[in-house]
Amino acid sequence: MKNQIKLLALGALGAIISSCADTGFKPEPGTPVFKDFIYTGNDAVYTNNPLGEDEFYSPILQGCYPDPSICRKGDDYYLVCSSFAINPGVPIFHSKDLVNWKQIGHVLDRPSQLKVEDTGISAGIYAPTIRYNPNNDTFYMITTQFAGGIGNMVVKTKDPMQGWSDPIKLNFEGIDPDIFFDDNGKAYIVHNDAPEKALYEGHRVIKVWEYDTEKDQIIPETDKVVVNGGVDLSKKPIWIEAPHLYKKDGKYYLMCAEGGTGGWHSEVIFIADSPKGPFKPAPKNPILSQRHLPADRPEKVDWAGHADLVEGPDGKYYGVFLAIRPNETNRVNTGRETFILPVDWTGTFPVFEGGLEPLKAKLKMPQGVKNMTGKDGYFPNGNFTFSDSFTTTPLDYRWVGVRGAKEGFVSTTTEGLSITPYETNIKAKVPTSTLFYRQQHINFTATTTLSYIPRTEKDLAGITCYQSESFNYVFGVTKKAEDNYLVLQRTAKGSSTTIASVKIEDTTPIKLQVEAEGNNYTFSYATGKDEFKNLGETVSGDILSTNVAGGFTGAMIGLYATSGNDATIQ
Repeated sequence: MKNQIKLLALGALGAIISSCADTGFKPEPGTPVFKDFIYTGNDAVYTNNPLGEDEFYSPILQGCYPDPSICRKGDDYYLVCSSFAINPGVPIFHSKDLVNWKQIGHVLDRPSQLKVEDTGISAGIYAPTIRYNPNNDTFYMITTQFAGGIGNMVVKTKDPMQGWSDPIKLNFEGIDPDIFFDDNGKAYIVHNDAPEKALYEGHRVIKVWEYDTEKDQIIPETDKVVVNGGVDLSKKPIWIEAPHLYKKDGKYYLMCAEGGTGGWHSEVIFIADSPKGPFKPAPKNPILSQRHLPADRPEKVDWAGHADLVEGPDGKYYGVFLAIRPNETNRVNTGRETFILPVDWTGTFPVFEGGLEPLKAKLKMPQGVKNMTGKDGYFPNGNFTFSDSFTTTPLDYRWVGVRGAKEGFVSTTTEGLSITPYETNIKAKVPTSTLFYRQQHINFTATTTLSYIPRTEKDLAGITCYQSESFNYVFGVTKKAEDNYLVLQRTAKGSSTTIASVKIEDTTPIKLQVEAEGNNYTFSYATGKDEFKNLGETVSGDILSTNVAGGFTGAMIGLYATSGNDATIQ
């Protein structure tokens, strides 16, 4: 199956190359033109679990789409995710049925909203919450922006399809804010904060404030600690965070993540008669976790938590949450993804159906829903191919920059995507001239066609596999003296080494390809009608994993150019 998919993709690529070669196109020296991009995912879990007519896959958003939050207005559902230093920030999706999702843009898509130009990849935007307030017919997105001196902030809109306001800075510390609107018109904010006196590492509290919707600000001196430490302080629970407040049948529910966002992650629930507590934990917590399951379970999904609840179109509740799919070495390269499960809330407390069992790849669809994923603009999931000839403006929303907006360096031409190189290279904590696509599978192939004439040794263009500014691979065309070379550079902990290089006679066009088989990555190239040739043999994807690189993002594949190259030729 994999070879068939690959042959189809390469066949399409060959036709494009022939067309490009026939035109005799030569790019402006120093300015690369990418003719196309083809990404094909091929994970065994989807091959082994084909969908029935009444089934869909979870995760619903594959790749680095963590910390999901969801809300509903009528028949419309909106979902947002953390974006850290990715620009634009906070991808937003729309659905009518919780199965089929279209990305409608980004919440933070203007320089006045997003100040991440000089931050590391895992700074920036954390844990957004999206809510609809029926009392004033307004949507709110509240988040913490670790950049630009902003901190906790909220933006608003009457219509998520039409863009959002500039940020309103909120006057409280801590992270992971949630906003709740009660039936009587009152509003509250709950968030994670430090305790007055920490009793142990990871000791945190949940606070609640009253919120003035006219002034869009907390009401001073209304704060109250409603959870100290977690479900049971005597057991020293760590990292109580990501709180969400709900009301059902006259009772108030506070749902939080507990245990940190790694292997001990979980979701817990509390109940009260008032939004300001006192909150009592459910008799059975957690209500969602994978931490207690055997480490060697097949088709493993792990780190489940950081959830949000919504009532579905069938009257049943559903929960979106983050989890990860590690590769065969138990490393996490695709990052934290958005999953969904039905929730049984027929009793006092909500319970994720199957949330304490090994999570399965596919679920039953809500009644009356047809699976349209990957069709008519709906986001694909499972195994799929994404291809782009860069003929549409604006670019597909899946293309993003890091720190700087992509509009600063990309332009579409009749020959493809042109990138104007910045002097900064991929290791800088400033905007780089790189157009990124998230790695969405453990096993994938990504191919691009590049036309490029480097001017000096400082010029380079090609592909990067990027986990952060300190952990990445660069595979690109550069120059040494009068000759053009293809070089593969590895950067780990900010230290770079050249793995391999080869002299290239003709770089216009050249096909560049990266292929991952779990932890094994290979970089290959082809010129003219030649077959792909590997450069640098097989390299480890460990530096592209959260386990090794740290941080909160998944790996991304970038179309990259720089006039500040530091990769040396062997």
